[in-house]
Amino acid sequence: MPSVSIIIPCYNEQDTINKLLEAIYAQTFPRADLELIIADGLSTDGTRAEIAAFADAHPDLHIAMADNPAKSIPSALNCALRESQGEIIVRLDAHSVPYPDYIERCVADLQAGQGENVGGVWEIHPGASGWMAESIAQAASHPLGVGDALYRRAGKATEVDTVPFGAFKRELLALIGFFDESLLTNEDYEFNARIRKSGGKVWLDPAIRSVYFARPTLAELARQYSRYGFWKWRMLRRYPETLRWRQGLPPLFVLSLIVSAILAVFLPVFRLLLAAELVVYCIALLTAGVIAAIRQNRAFLIVGLPIAIATMHISWGAGFLWSMIKGVFTDRSPERK
Repeated sequence: MPSVSIIIPCYNEQDTINKLLEAIYAQTFPRADLELIIADGLSTDGTRAEIAAFADAHPDLHIAMADNPAKSIPSALNCALRESQGEIIVRLDAHSVPYPDYIERCVADLQAGQGENVGGVWEIHPGASGWMAESIAQAASHPLGVGDALYRRAGKATEVDTVPFGAFKRELLALIGFFDESLLTNEDYEFNARIRKSGGKVWLDPAIRSVYFARPTLAELARQYSRYGFWKWRMLRRYPETLRWRQGLPPLFVLSLIVSAILAVFLPVFRLLLAAELVVYCIALLTAGVIAAIRQNRAFLIVGLPIAIATMHISWGAGFLWSMIKGVFTDRSPERK
């Protein structure tokens, strides 16, 4: 049985860290072959106390802490990697709860040679109670919100561009290196891009499942997707061939709104074009909301789902465009630093 290191970036996760720790403790993989490395960005809430209490109550699970003073996700992952000893690395997130057979299935796929990095499907759950939190969770797995991102809705095992989290053999690090700390988001996608450029495969197995807790409020959702869009452009400058249609539509949509709004001041025809674009967009969102509300018998989705999806699209697109503009003046080279 190979030894496995679970690495987790963490910062102020007092509300969710125990759910993750309990899920790891309940894994079907032999506990004696597991170690858990949590890289904490110097949390200011009760996260560390929760982890310490859990470790004291479960001495048969090896839990270690690593400080992450840089407080970014890729630096946390690299801190944890440097502390880890396992032959296989499983990356998880403090907002996630893996199914009991998660690690066992990851290891089985790696040993079967399915891919150099293997992962599974997210089940998106609300990050809080209330109709808006429920709507955000629905939007985060809806095709209109996430396009063809298979890790949110795949039905069969297949080779993909990226997987959330992922599991890989330690020997992979000698080939492609650690996570890129110059990217504060999109580090997983960039890591997987290097795997594919080296001739390796990224494998998605829908039997590997975890629960992921969506952002609880629109403000947090907007910040999340703005950050995603901003760093996606930075990543695409290095790997332009990885651009997918779903990633190009939000910035094009936001750009079209901005340009049409400016031109509408001077040319009346653009007022009609802007109005037509917004009407078509709203009809598409409302249709999605009505269908979801009928299927799930949740009337609030008629309003909540469109609002959440629009927040994702506009925040992502605006973040992407801002990154492009900022890059013109500050970052002259797309090369890795």
